[in-house]
Order: sequence, then structure tokens, then C-alpha cells
Amino acid sequence: MNDPQLPGPAGDRVLTVPNLLSLLRLVLLPVFCLLILRERDGAALVVLVVSGATDYFDGMLARRWNQVSRVGQLLDPLADRLYILCTLTGLAARGAIGWWLVGLLVGRDLAVSMTVPVLARRGYGPLPVHLLGKAATFSLLYAFPLLLLADGDGDPSLVARPFAWAFVGWGVALYWWAGWLYVRQTARLVRSTPCPAP
Repeated sequence: MNDPQLPGPAGDRVLTVPNLLSLLRLVLLPVFCLLILRERDGAALVVLVVSGATDYFDGMLARRWNQVSRVGQLLDPLADRLYILCTLTGLAARGAIGWWLVGLLVGRDLAVSMTVPVLARRGYGPLPVHLLGKAATFSLLYAFPLLLLADGDGDPSLVARPFAWAFVGWGVALYWWAGWLYVRQTARLVRSTPCPAP
């Protein structure tokens, strides 16, 4: 799979509808975490659906209204990662999943985050999220409602459990594959762009 191309310049505007939608997702995050920890899974699912809808619309509107901004490029993936972390830690604290899964995904994010200062020294911002990364995040965020259902008792949980873990498996594999592509792209930029003298 080819590396993604670097995006065109993003604007400096902060107060845009897409950015407000991303901010709404971040505001809902502590509510979502509290609901998961208190095992209010129905309400947590509603918040997750609202968050997923705003995630879709902020990207669509940013492109359609030409409101792609640096702030939005930071807020959107940050919100995705925080929802993933919150869901995983909440489910692990409840015993619904193992802490190994939390470590696997957090470890990938830590590895990719080490590319940010390397790129910054050469005048680049964080790399754009490419299609494979979006597919990984989609798979994981799709798995979470199913994991919440699978944590219960009865027929719904029995049906949800295999689908939940299938999406977890795909999500983890794609997440690490996307991380490898980010590292490879960073290495290519490092080779082609000399570090400026201090």
C-alpha cells in the first residue's frame, strides 16, 4: 500500500462548525467515561453514537465548506484516541477485556507519538491520518458498542461477543499497520529533509 500524500495547507481559523463539533466530542468524553465506569451501558451507547455522528460530520463539513484547519487536524484524531483509551480502560476496569489489549493499543500510540518531535525539528506538523488509520479507528469504535453488549448476560451478549472480538482483531491489526506506515513515512521525510542547524 502506498504511503499517503501530505495534505495541502490547512487554515488558521479556530471558530468553525467542524471544530465546534470536535470540541463537543471532547466535552462528552468525561460523561462517556463516567457512564462506562458506572455500567450505564445504554446511556454510554447513546453518547458513543452522538460522538460517532459528530466525527463523521466534522470531517465532511470541513471539506465541503473549505474549513480544514490546523486545530481541527489536531482535535479530530485526539478525540478518537481519547474515546478509544476511555472505552478500553473502562472495560478493562470492569473485567470485560484484558489489560493486555489496553497496552497493545496505547503502546502503538506511544510509538507513533515519538515521530512528532522528529518531524517538528524538520518543520513538519503531525502526519495526516490516512485511509488505513481511519479504517482501524472505525473498526475499534464499531467494536466498542458490541463489547458493551457482550459484557451483559443473555442472548444479545452471546450474539454480540464474536462480532465484537472480530472487530477488535481487525482494528488492532489495522491500527498497528497504520502505525508502521506513519513510521515509514517519517523515515522517508527525515532522509529527504535535513535537520536545520541550531
